Amino acid sequence: VYDPLGLMTRMPDKYRRWQEMEIKHGRFAMAATLHVILTEAGIRWPGYLSLAEGIKFSDLPGGAIASWAALPTSAWLQIVLFISFLEVYALKQDPEKDPGDVVPEGVAWARYPDGYDVWLGDGSTKQVGEDELFLGKTWKLNAERNNGRAAML
Repeated sequence: VYDPLGLMTRMPDKYRRWQEMEIKHGRFAMAATLHVILTEAGIRWPGYLSLAEGIKFSDLPGGAIASWAALPTSAWLQIVLFISFLEVYALKQDPEKDPGDVVPEGVAWARYPDGYDVWLGDGSTKQVGEDELFLGKTWKLNAERNNGRAAML
């Protein structure tokens, strides 16, 4: 890793936090990019965004700024409270886990499985074990970070 300032060795705790924040912000940016693409394509949730104000999801304009400006203040408050709950309770980063691995214990979801079957194309399958998973895991982590970085631009 190219680290001309020596941040990884001089400040490992801060570096770890920067890794966590980069992954988290990248995930939000990827979700926001998907929002812009889908709303510009005309895809909306069915039903009402706000029954009290009579706003349907289909009434919201496409794009980032226009849809942001059209949301009522109460909707923004709900979004902020929901994301805050996820940040503080449901998806809190465990210091014992890798940066970005925020799934709580007991949830039936694995970021990277311990092993799986791969179809080889000739009709046979091969069990991929721990030794071969390293390259797949590394590639997936780099892809996630790079896609997040691109979305943050």
